[in-house]
Amino acid sequence: MPRFPPSPSPNHLLRLFSSSNKRSSSSSPTAALLSGDFHLRQQFSSGNAARAAKGEKEPWWKESMNRVRNIGISAHIDSGKTTLTERVLFYTGRIHEIHEVRGRDGVGAKMDSMDLEREKGITIQSAATYCTWKDYKVNIIDTPGHVDFTIEVERALRVLDGAILVLCSVGGVQSQSITVDRQMRRYEVPRVAFINKLDRMGADPWKVLSQARAKLRHHSAAVQMPIGLEENFKGLIDLVHSKAIFFHGSSGENVVAGDIPADMEELVAEKRRELIETVSEVDDVLAEKFLNDEPVTAAELEEAIRRATIAQKFVPVFMGSAFKNKGVQPLLDGVLSYLPCPTEVNNYALDQNNEEEKVTLTGSPDGPLVALAFKLEEGRFGQLTYLRIYEGVIKKGDFIINVNTKKRIKVPRLVRMHSNDMEDIQEAHAGEIVAVFGVDCASGDTFTDGSVRYTMTSMSVPEPVMSLAVQPVSKDSGGQFSKALSRFTREDPTFRVGLDPESNQTIISGMGELHLDIYIERMRREYKVDATVGKPRVNFRETITQRAEFDYLHKKQSGGAGQYGRVTGYVEPLPADSKEKFEFENMIVGQAIPSGFIPAIEKGFKEAANSGSLIGHPVENIRIVLTDGASHAVDSSELAFKMAAIYAFRLCYTAAKPVILEPVMLVELKVPTEFQGTVAGDINKRKGIIVGNDQEGDDSVIQAHVPLNNMFGYSTSLRSMTQGKGEFTMEYKEHCAVSNDVQTQLVNAHNATKATD
Repeated sequence: MPRFPPSPSPNHLLRLFSSSNKRSSSSSPTAALLSGDFHLRQQFSSGNAARAAKGEKEPWWKESMNRVRNIGISAHIDSGKTTLTERVLFYTGRIHEIHEVRGRDGVGAKMDSMDLEREKGITIQSAATYCTWKDYKVNIIDTPGHVDFTIEVERALRVLDGAILVLCSVGGVQSQSITVDRQMRRYEVPRVAFINKLDRMGADPWKVLSQARAKLRHHSAAVQMPIGLEENFKGLIDLVHSKAIFFHGSSGENVVAGDIPADMEELVAEKRRELIETVSEVDDVLAEKFLNDEPVTAAELEEAIRRATIAQKFVPVFMGSAFKNKGVQPLLDGVLSYLPCPTEVNNYALDQNNEEEKVTLTGSPDGPLVALAFKLEEGRFGQLTYLRIYEGVIKKGDFIINVNTKKRIKVPRLVRMHSNDMEDIQEAHAGEIVAVFGVDCASGDTFTDGSVRYTMTSMSVPEPVMSLAVQPVSKDSGGQFSKALSRFTREDPTFRVGLDPESNQTIISGMGELHLDIYIERMRREYKVDATVGKPRVNFRETITQRAEFDYLHKKQSGGAGQYGRVTGYVEPLPADSKEKFEFENMIVGQAIPSGFIPAIEKGFKEAANSGSLIGHPVENIRIVLTDGASHAVDSSELAFKMAAIYAFRLCYTAAKPVILEPVMLVELKVPTEFQGTVAGDINKRKGIIVGNDQEGDDSVIQAHVPLNNMFGYSTSLRSMTQGKGEFTMEYKEHCAVSNDVQTQLVNAHNATKATD
């Protein structure tokens, strides 16, 4: 498929590009030449001629779709991705001045639109925005870098066609970079890497490149190299087009191409050859030229990089310093040149009418409407739903159907988002990211026009690992309190709310201390509700380790109709690799128990498994098999069998040798080498297992598996152990069985609380 089909009619372009009519101020002839615009036009005209000769006619939307890019910017904490987004918006003319992240100037970065984000200098919600660069529409989703907010990152990646992975030239590949990269791989997102902060002391892009190859297993090579580093960082050399690039003007808005400095020519030739060699390993067309020692033109190299990047076999590496306004425009050119347009990405839907069979979506506006709600926000005008349109066209005033709830909804208002500002539009096509108002749905719901019943594959949502008891300080704010909680649960699937039946307290659960702190803070800011917070609680689980038989008769006669139900069978642990947490199997032959009562028995076992007898936490990885039973013509009822199942489970549970499982976290620490011994000793004290220890300059990077129960308040103790120089990140790894002494402690503590209640 040629990359640029012939031009559509002016009317179509007008309709599709009414918002993009102003050409970016940055696309000077020099920059156009650098970005390969010249080569693209040549290819465009030759493609035109070829098709005219064949008498083919391209669909009207083809050209406009080729000019759309949906990208995300993901990175480790403090790699400078919000700063990078701010510069992108500035150069594409979406904003007219640059603000810094921490809001020191009282304004704050455009993408960090919540007060809380400006104060903490971190990005929490992924704000969506769109901009135009060289007549291309670019939708950008800014994603959080904290592990606690990985659901935001996952949701953003689910709807993207390509991504920029930002790496810090000093910090290199850090723990969160690995997590984000793993998520990109899961959702098969082609990516380019951007090594940022080349102006900082200790910047070493080549070290970062080798780390990306080793730790992220990237097949990558630099498409640029810096002219000078640290305070001598002056510009970049484009290895594809063999040009030097300099950035002039107060905000680096004037991109000037020049000759490569004489003292660098040899190194540039070597790095360009390395780039060609690396790409030729994964691209047959280029490999042929490389092996025959034929010269490779810039156009051929660019085409090969594009093919390999879209096929996820290669990651081109760009460089620069967003804070010093260097390298952002060539990165934007790289996004256009190397990342795919919506029609070049394979998206699948599940056909609900055909037993969830996988269907490949064409990605064209001519097909039936298929759109995914990937993010919800409570705006000033009601619920705002972000939609990624995979196929078809959505218009204001149209009726659309929520496949998950089967509700028919009218689209009252359609907007294009720019962080928290919005602009009204009349219609949107496949490949675009828009927002709609007044549509009641949950995140992950699929919308169609009713002609098909497709759902997009559900996003994997991790289980919460930590809980807190919360209650409003004043009784009057109860209404606002529940309003806040219901909004947060709709917005974020990893945030759960429940009620503790014993203490009658509201329990909130999430992905870590920071995650829950942010929500309590948001409650105070946005809903003016002060909440008291109890001690954090770890989400333990229970499981069984061996098979146990049960045979229980539930019999009750108290005048009138009695209760009678007998259940016989066994419980056993599920295999370790099982995806299911609970399985119920009915293996009764004949009619010992009428089939109408079987669902009640399953319900009873499920209810009993919600609370194990060791510490009252849910029982997991358990298989219950019903082999026999007995019923009474008059006294048997659903309630009788449900009660029989509950008591049968409790009776056989102890015989099945139950154990307690606790969440174990993967903790990555970065501490100066002189504190390594102290920190490692402390990890052992917390019953952690150290699984890796690398040296990075003067720092030690320690990886350990530590039970979450022993990690509360760890940030404070790490600061005091390392004089404030240590940092750590942690994410959920798995639930593991606790040791016998810990199990005894937990059971005794649970029994003591039960006795006092």
